[in-house]
Amino acid sequence: MTGWLTEAVPRGRVAAFRTLVYLFVAADLVVFTPWVRTRVDVPGDLYQPLLVGRLLPLPTPTPALVGVVFWMLLVAALLAATGRAPRLLGWTVFALYFEWMIVAMSYGKVDHDRFGLLVALAALPTAGRARHGDPTRTEAGGWALRVTQIAVICTYFLAAWAKFRFGGLDWATGSVLARAIIRRGTDLADLIAQVPHLLIVAQFGILAFELLSPLVFVLPARWRTAMVGFFYSFHLVTVATITISFAPHLVAMTAFLPLEKVRPVAFARRLRHRPTPPPSSPPPAPSAPPATVIKEFASPQRSTPTQTP
Repeated sequence: MTGWLTEAVPRGRVAAFRTLVYLFVAADLVVFTPWVRTRVDVPGDLYQPLLVGRLLPLPTPTPALVGVVFWMLLVAALLAATGRAPRLLGWTVFALYFEWMIVAMSYGKVDHDRFGLLVALAALPTAGRARHGDPTRTEAGGWALRVTQIAVICTYFLAAWAKFRFGGLDWATGSVLARAIIRRGTDLADLIAQVPHLLIVAQFGILAFELLSPLVFVLPARWRTAMVGFFYSFHLVTVATITISFAPHLVAMTAFLPLEKVRPVAFARRLRHRPTPPPSSPPPAPSAPPATVIKEFASPQRSTPTQTP
């Protein structure tokens, strides 16, 4: 079991995963969750921190506190994406983003698509230094990726358990997807909803997919990649039909992928330093005919008539 948890992976994969995760954290602040800064505009009585926020305890958010967390986290995430000071910057990003999520999820709604990303942020500082393209293998980096993979699969499996816990089998036979389509469905979802019983079949399929998701760890490498591709296609359909993206979860799920093969910086450098082909030389001019031939055609000799005897 220990060997499986710490299965060595190339350092280049850890470096690529680290850069992707920290760049997403920076994008999350300004693209996906900028609304967290507006939480301080509501009365403090509405702030009901999660259990971990009560145990620590964390202060009630104020404009100054949220503003400091926002700017410090944005700068720290961009610096951490470079790979410098992986432990210092990594723990800083984790602590600040953890507080950012406590503020975001303590007003009545908790999103479960952040679990894998939070685990990745907690595990990456333990992976040590890693450079892009480095093929040497690291067990510490393998552990960071493995626990992130486990968190991703737990997101699916525990979601199915929560459905049974709160809805029972009625979740699969009810109108869950129909209500979601009414609230935020797209034109594609409206077309799908017109097919009789398709939404019920889809709900049973979602439950089966979530319950069977741990099988990804026992599949051969080729089939494991195919199953992860199915996970991504599932979320693509979700976005196309009911506009739920699960973006943090999708970033964490790249822990399954051979990211060391994707090197955009190296590709850009190759394009920039690609040698330009030499200019093609003009075709050679046709060689002039010999001078004797020119003289012969220019001054032809007259033939003397033949005298008859």
